[in-house]
Amino acid sequence: QVQPVESGGGLVQPGGSLKLPCVVSGRILSGTNSGWYRQAPGKERELVARILSGGEANYANSVRGRFIISRDEAKNTLYLQMNSLKPEDTAVYYCYTTAYGMIYWGRGTPVTVSS
Repeated sequence: QVQPVESGGGLVQPGGSLKLPCVVSGRILSGTNSGWYRQAPGKERELVARILSGGEANYANSVRGRFIISRDEAKNTLYLQMNSLKPEDTAVYYCYTTAYGMIYWGRGTPVTVSS
């Protein structure tokens, strides 16, 4: 059973930083397409960042230059480093990974950016 589990969410002030880890069990993270989506209240889920099997990273325009996606293959963990956070980054952040032709989702971790 492939299961991503996110953590690290919380309340942060505008301009602050958070780092979200996503531990993946049941599947080796190396060589997979994995990433992060987010869903703000009343909005559709949107792609934030992804890392492809070859290591290339892609970012949404709204977060490029502020967020960094990475993976630690030894720990089988995907990360999302979020810097210069803005109130509009407030959302539930979901990690996903792909395996055997399927997409596996975590349950999400909430991030609130507010003073």
